[in-house]
Amino acid sequence: MTIGTLEVNLVDARGLPNTDFFKHKIDPYALIQCSSQQLKSKIAKRQGSNPKWNEKFKFRVEYPGVDKHPKLVFKIMDHDTFTADDYLGEATIYLKEVLEQGIENGIAELHAQKYSVVGKHQKYCGDVQVALTFIPEVETDVYGQGFGGWKESQGQ
Repeated sequence: MTIGTLEVNLVDARGLPNTDFFKHKIDPYALIQCSSQQLKSKIAKRQGSNPKWNEKFKFRVEYPGVDKHPKLVFKIMDHDTFTADDYLGEATIYLKEVLEQGIENGIAELHAQKYSVVGKHQKYCGDVQVALTFIPEVETDVYGQGFGGWKESQGQ
């Protein structure tokens, strides 16, 4: 099992549905879940259907772990002051390939890409743009020294 840090850059979203009847612009934010960890983005106040966050989050990831299909889930919400927040939709990013690439190469970077936001009834309702970086931790022994592979132990 490898443990590492997954850095998520939530860049922006496009084409989100406007659920507010009385005000002209929604106040979107994202709840980002990775396994049992959940973080919340800042609220993009009065930015409407095309919010810009450009906000980074870090998750501790184990691979392979308990979750056979590791993923990030972005639940996009509209902040409301006097009523319950509105659910706008969600996007899912499966992480198996980026985690495997990071383990193999020591780092994996996915530049910002668009992922479809799906709302109620599984209907497309916009895109969210996200970049990912996964860096596995170097395993250490009890003396704080990194474990090397066969080549390293042979002085090559």
